[in-house]
Formats: sequence, C-alpha cells, structure tokens
Amino acid sequence: QVQLVESGGGLVQAGGSLRLSCAASGRTVSISRMGWFRQAPGKEREYVARIRWSGGSTYYADSVKGRFTISRDNAKNTVYLQMNSLKPEDTAVYYCALDRQGGAYDYWGQGTQVTVSS
Repeated sequence: QVQLVESGGGLVQAGGSLRLSCAASGRTVSISRMGWFRQAPGKEREYVARIRWSGGSTYYADSVKGRFTISRDNAKNTVYLQMNSLKPEDTAVYYCALDRQGGAYDYWGQGTQVTVSS
C-alpha cells in the first residue's frame, strides 16, 4: 500500500503564491509518475499537472501553464506544486495522485483546500 499526504493549502489573495507538497510513503519502490488534480464545487475534476519520476518530464493544463510548476524530490518521494499568480478560479480542493506502473493513477491523497480571494 501507498499513502499520500498533502500539505500547503490555504487562503491567499489573488496574485499570491502557495506551494503544495505531497509525500508518498509505504510501498514506493517504484513510481512511474505523480500528478496533481483539482476539483471546484460543481465542476468536474481537472488534471492540473504531472511529472514523470524518471526523466522528470512534465505536463500542465492550459489553465495553469506559465503560473504553476511541478517538481519532485526522488529521495523523499515527494512531489511539489508551486502555484504563482493565483486567481480566484484556482480555488478548489487539490489532490495528488501516484501511478506506480505507468497505467492509471493508483493512489490518491486526501486533498487540500486552496482558496484564492479576489
């Protein structure tokens, strides 16, 4: 089993920054990729960003490109999401997810609330 623990959410004014962290523990012998998703009330879940554990290639949703940066610390089995120039529309619960074998995301964190005030 793998456990994911997120931290770093909170309340910030528009234009501000937050850094989310997600630490994986348990059976983390192999990680293919980790990603961040978000879901706002009444909206579908959005795939925000992804990083491959080997090589570090990244993906960003168009809505966050140029403002958010995903990074990883392989030694700590931790993924980060640096969020800059935050907008009210970034308000959501942010979830991290882990894919061990290159298929679907197998494990999910509990979510952390990000609220951006205008």
